[in-house]
Amino acid sequence: MFQIDRSANRLRKLERTSFSEVGFREREHLQEWLASMPDALCEAMSEGEEGLLIIQKEFDGFDGTRERLDLLALDERGQLVIIENKLDDSGRDVVWQALKYAAYCSSLKKAEIVGIFQQYLDRQGGGDAAGLICEFLGEDTLDEVVLNDGTNQRVVFIAANFRREVTATVLWLREHQIDARCIKVVPYKFGDEMFIDLQQVIPTPEAADYMIRMAEKDSEEKSAKGAKGRSESLNADFWGEVLAGMNEAGLDRWLNITPSKKHWLDSRTGIGGCYIRLIFVKSEIRVQFELGRDSSDDNKWLFDQLIENRALYEEKFDKELEWRRLDDKKVSMIACKRSTQSQSKENWPEMIAWLVDHYRKMDETFSEPVWGLAARMKPGGGF
Repeated sequence: MFQIDRSANRLRKLERTSFSEVGFREREHLQEWLASMPDALCEAMSEGEEGLLIIQKEFDGFDGTRERLDLLALDERGQLVIIENKLDDSGRDVVWQALKYAAYCSSLKKAEIVGIFQQYLDRQGGGDAAGLICEFLGEDTLDEVVLNDGTNQRVVFIAANFRREVTATVLWLREHQIDARCIKVVPYKFGDEMFIDLQQVIPTPEAADYMIRMAEKDSEEKSAKGAKGRSESLNADFWGEVLAGMNEAGLDRWLNITPSKKHWLDSRTGIGGCYIRLIFVKSEIRVQFELGRDSSDDNKWLFDQLIENRALYEEKFDKELEWRRLDDKKVSMIACKRSTQSQSKENWPEMIAWLVDHYRKMDETFSEPVWGLAARMKPGGGF
């Protein structure tokens, strides 16, 4: 750090020192400076515009322990911020210590947080804790404000030097979406004057936004992969039970089919390009006869021939059906569906019985007529 000598148009180097060398102590000095001027800490962070409200010093309100965290604060999102101060060296155990405090604080309720702040204000000379929190958050009342939501507590480490085991652990915590930061505080002297420089070193200010975006992306991808894995597992379980039901009903076309991880399962009909598909989605199950030959014209011609006798087929099926020509797609289909809560396994026996019954009806109603129509077809449709 340098001082500008304007008269000489020169820089003068400030002498870097240590807190112990100049007689400063952690609780009596550094902690008091930050408690009275939290903006200094905010300026060091990458989001310099975000404020902090110090709500307690030397907080020891942990049941069954005598441990004390240095500073406890609220940020502008209503989340608790655990601040651990060290002087010239971070020590080896500071991360473990702070994580314990974060775990202890994670269960604090709104009323407890207000009470903790009120105790702090009373020791400082008084004030209305609830009112000051409202003012800090820009709210008229705390009635609908959520404080300390979920497990999003933040941890800030402050020291002149961070050991490798500390920085490695903080980086690992950030990779796992825990907002941990290292702020380097270095004292300087120039004559009789003293200065301190606070700089965020993890994450670096330039990388902070990128790391946040990457962490959000990673979290989103992991969530999506987890949801996909659960869905695939559920599908495979359901189709396994469906196949057992089909085989028990003596429906031989399902004998050599294995459970699928997809939300559908197909059975051949003996007609090239035509099959009966079972659908299993969150809110419904379906059975549909699909006309999926290589030529779109073939499928539309088959569909048009069938729909001419719609009333006859629906009478045989004993239910009104969905007739979907799908002019913008190659395939056409005839479907029957049922609304249900498919992901509840309690509903599965009834759902499987419905699928077995309606598969049988779909096969008996359409397989023979479609086979006859397909036999009359010329390439490209018609007869």
